[in-house]
Amino acid sequence: MTIVALRVPVAMTIAGSDSGGGAGIQADLRTFAFHKVHGTSAITCVTAQNTLGVTRVDALPPESVTAQVAAIVSDIGVQAVKTGMLLNQAIIAAVAQQAEALQLPNFVVDPVMVSRVGAQLIDDDAISTLRSGLIPLATIVTPNRYEAQLLSGLSIHTLADMEAATRQIYQLGAKAVLVKGGGMEGLLRGVDVFFDGDRLETLRTEQVETKNTHGTGCTLSASIAAHLALGHDLRSSVRLAKDYVTCALKFPLDIGKGQGPVGHFFPLLNLLP
Repeated sequence: MTIVALRVPVAMTIAGSDSGGGAGIQADLRTFAFHKVHGTSAITCVTAQNTLGVTRVDALPPESVTAQVAAIVSDIGVQAVKTGMLLNQAIIAAVAQQAEALQLPNFVVDPVMVSRVGAQLIDDDAISTLRSGLIPLATIVTPNRYEAQLLSGLSIHTLADMEAATRQIYQLGAKAVLVKGGGMEGLLRGVDVFFDGDRLETLRTEQVETKNTHGTGCTLSASIAAHLALGHDLRSSVRLAKDYVTCALKFPLDIGKGQGPVGHFFPLLNLLP
């Protein structure tokens, strides 16, 4: 048998572990694999959760997080990096320091601060450090509606509000901003606004009606990172990632008693027409 040694792009997720497998590093790694990108990880916290919710969160020491990042970069190298749940101020500061010192490329920041239903997940000091220390290093930052409200200081109810918030968040220093509309209502649900300092775009895909949407934010940012690792430009990466999430929403996993995850590996199910 002939052995074929493959060289593929490498992406890294710096995020929390979801024991239910629907979000966090589990979703990120599955998303990377779908895109034929090798996934590496630096775990920031361990959660006990299922489709009904989170029952416990344990943070890792910041030194553990930075050691994981350094181990990956020093040997394997990365072509793109995404962050997810960083949990507290110390971890956010440590990740920002590593991102700057190691010049992490294609740095996608999913600022996990508020859930899609509006529950704040990290404290005000952590949010301040994320705003001033991490977002200025980002190639793109991908807040949901409620995160965008915190970052911009604006109330978001309309498309015009989303556009204004996107421009305001851009002033924090990221190269581009994608304000996600998954938490919006009516015809704006799922409508995103992208701004790179040059062009403001409204990105629309078809709405998919399903209760099983766990992990959509993680999946979108991981897909953006994967496409960047593959060499696509930023605007194309965002559009391709939205298409991937839309397809994954059409084939969600109906598992557990609550909100199941999107179907990251839908092509393997042989359900596509």
